[in-house]
Parts: sequence; structure tokens; C-alpha cells
Amino acid sequence: MNKNLHPRRRQHMAYAVGLLAGALSLSALVLPANDAWHRRGPMNAGHDDIQCPDCHQEAPGSYRQQIQANVRYLFGRREHPADFGKMAVANETCLDCHERPNDRHPVYRFLEPRFKKARATLRPHLCVSCHREHQGKRVVLGDSGYCVTCHKNTRLRNDPLDTPHARLIADKRWTTCLGCHDFHGNHTIKTATKVAEAIRPEAIRAYFEGGPSPYGKDVHYHARKEKKHDE
Repeated sequence: MNKNLHPRRRQHMAYAVGLLAGALSLSALVLPANDAWHRRGPMNAGHDDIQCPDCHQEAPGSYRQQIQANVRYLFGRREHPADFGKMAVANETCLDCHERPNDRHPVYRFLEPRFKKARATLRPHLCVSCHREHQGKRVVLGDSGYCVTCHKNTRLRNDPLDTPHARLIADKRWTTCLGCHDFHGNHTIKTATKVAEAIRPEAIRAYFEGGPSPYGKDVHYHARKEKKHDE
């Protein structure tokens, strides 16, 4: 900056530069085209065309009201904290696109009293327990043998497998379950009758990480793609 300028003029120029830099930074953050800058990580497989407002809706109230509500929560005068800026993504957001009548493991099923242990262990009644966004994965659970939580006492009368389910359970071969049963049951696969011909656990793990589907591309229902929140 020119040292010959009057101090007040230099001060005004500094203010102008600061305001311009602030305006440019704010514009860069709020422009829809720059949504990717706000993301915590890569989108999950199949969510490449989803925009921020499709899942993240404005929280109720003004910023001042949201701050007041959270201050009240900190002082014990409110039971729950309030969302600030954007609302947390809930099951309903996921189900807007993914709910369908043939789901083998729908959310409401895990709300039954007999699945109390599963809720405490895996929290399967929350979509984000398995499918957390912005991690570039389909499934974020570290253990693919989670079927044990509900099915350790499963028995079949006319078992179609060459190795009966009772034997697989006794041997704790829980990583074999998803070789025949995709969790939500949407793929139109022909279930194997021989364990040796089932999808290998390593292929399923790669699928969890965002790789190609070992169950194939044919499904009973496709996810709805209507953008309900950006209109």
C-alpha cells in the first residue's frame, strides 16, 4: 500500500479490500454451483447426481432463534438441542427415494420389541447406522456378519442349501449370509443352493466399499429420483 496516502484514506482502502474479500468468500460459499465445497467427503455410490438441498433442508426458525434454543438446552431449560442452519437428515429423507413394499428389512420392522437387542447393538432402525453419507461407501458397518444379531436361532424346515443353515449358524459363518440374501431383497438374483456357489464375502465387502454390485443390476424397484426439496 502506498505510504504517501493519508492514514484515513489507507484505512478506507483496507475496509474496502476487506469487504470485497468477505463478499467474494460469502458468494463462493452460498452459490449452488459450489455445493461440493461444503461436503465432508465423497458421495455414496449411486448418489452422484444428488444436490445438497435434496437431503439437507433449512432448520425451523431464524439463526437467532436457533442460537437461543441451543443456549436454553445448554442451561437445561430445553430437552433437546435445536438444529442449527440445516436439519439433521432423518429416515424420512432416505425413504422419500428408497421406500418400497418389498423391503425385507424395512425400518418399522426393527421397532418391534423382540428386536430390542438389535436396536441397541446395530441401531438398524436408523438408515444412517449402515448407510452414512459422504464417506464414498454403500455400507459403513465394519462387520458384514451382522445377521447374527437377529438370526442366531433361525431354523428352516425344508432347508434348500447343501450345507444347512443350522450348520452355518453353528459354525458361525455369518459372512456367508449375504452371499445369497441381499439385505433389503431388491435384487432379482437367483439364490444359490450350494454354499460354494454363493457370492464370496470379499466381493460383498468390495460392494460395501462402493465397488460393483455382485448381485447384478436387475432390481425389483428403482429409487425415486424426484427432487422434492429443490423446487
